[in-house]
Amino acid sequence: MDSAKNMDAAKKILVVEDDPAIRNLVHRFLKSKQNYQIESAADGNSAMAIFRQFDPDLVILDINLPDMNGYNLCREMQERTKVFVLMLTSQTDHTTMLSVLSQGADDYMTKPFDLEELAVRIEVILRRTRDRQSPDQKSLTFGKLEIDPVRFEVKLGGDLVGLTALEFNLLYFLASHPGRVWTRADLIREVWGHEFVGDPRVVDVHIGQIRKKIEIDTSQPMLIHTVRGVGYKFEAPPESE
Repeated sequence: MDSAKNMDAAKKILVVEDDPAIRNLVHRFLKSKQNYQIESAADGNSAMAIFRQFDPDLVILDINLPDMNGYNLCREMQERTKVFVLMLTSQTDHTTMLSVLSQGADDYMTKPFDLEELAVRIEVILRRTRDRQSPDQKSLTFGKLEIDPVRFEVKLGGDLVGLTALEFNLLYFLASHPGRVWTRADLIREVWGHEFVGDPRVVDVHIGQIRKKIEIDTSQPMLIHTVRGVGYKFEAPPESE
């Protein structure tokens, strides 16, 4: 009975990688490293079949799969459960990084990668799940914008807004402190976590994605403002004050 409870509490990770050497190495490493439940898939179709049954907390997803684009698979999975996604890529240029994050991934790593670093990044991502379930979080309403941390939903004018898990956490944090200016370093510390080891420009990418979904005019944002040379702040629209 106790072992069943422990299995229920263990975080579930799905590894989607067509290279059997990488897939098996990551699978075995994570299986031995932490009390994780691990499943693996070599292609997109198999991944979706396992995803529906397994309902993972995190997906480690290769961008280049033999039967489909990893970006499309990332979006489909997140639309279903808002699962966290860490993408793997062999490209190291800045353009690829921006593309990966703008497609909804919560983090990314370039191949070849260090397994110990992978473990740290996974721990940081999964910690956000505990943060977002805090009973102290309250629903926020600013005019037509509603942010509900219990249902993990954002509505604009009554319509659901499709945010990734990280986008939701970032928006909720900013909206919880209207008028306060936060630097990139502040936001990384508060939303990503102290152990974040990636490019701080990820903040800009995710702010841009959120604006596309909640702002009427992204060239003149009314909710999330850029403070030149400093960072970002959330301002309540006039009708909600």
